[in-house]
Amino acid sequence: MVSVSIALIGDRRDHRSHRELDAVRGMLGEGVSADWVATDGERVRDLGQFDGIWLVPGSPYADDDAAVAVVSWAREHDVPFLGTCGGLQYAVVEYFRNVLGVEGASHAEADGVDVSNVVHPLACSLQGEGRLVRPVAGTRFSRLVGDEPFVGMHFCSYGPGPEELERLVEAGMVVEAVAEDAGVEVLELPTNRFFMLTLFQPHIGALEGRPLHPLLGEFVRCARARSRDRRGASLRVV
Repeated sequence: MVSVSIALIGDRRDHRSHRELDAVRGMLGEGVSADWVATDGERVRDLGQFDGIWLVPGSPYADDDAAVAVVSWAREHDVPFLGTCGGLQYAVVEYFRNVLGVEGASHAEADGVDVSNVVHPLACSLQGEGRLVRPVAGTRFSRLVGDEPFVGMHFCSYGPGPEELERLVEAGMVVEAVAEDAGVEVLELPTNRFFMLTLFQPHIGALEGRPLHPLLGEFVRCARARSRDRRGASLRVV
């Protein structure tokens, strides 16, 4: 079995979401290690040993610039990337800055409410709230979870608005699930091996022993494939 190393990029706190993350680490499969990597630590500056990057909930981060840089690195190097809750929000900021060329693109929570915001307060706070997530038929996400709506758990109050979503879609992202109050629930950058963003938190339920969410299973599968490819390349060089 190919070993897989995943970085949980975030700043661990005594919060339900992070306790659930700790629980799900042991559910990711044989040979998979998932390590916390703080945004203000030294390890975040060199992620080359990791096969997958998960920018986890918990924004604002201790080092917001490092969080944005992580997204850039994973996107540009085609490293399997999962951004959940704050991870989605910061990935949107990164995409606006570095792909759409909006240098001052900002986040209302971290930077204050301003005309430069591309991540805005939601119409209704979803702190500790469940919402019916509706997969968009025919997308990668719907192939993983099916077309039937399901309840997704949230601990967030921010997300991209309709204008931002329109620009993201024009620039190549795909909306793969939606929900009331939250707007977009899942975004994908399909040009990458795996670059998926969710507002809901797919790891919630691990503490209760719920099965691994299919999206997390796909993330690990893609990270395992990258690990296999890297090892194969090393052998060919030798």
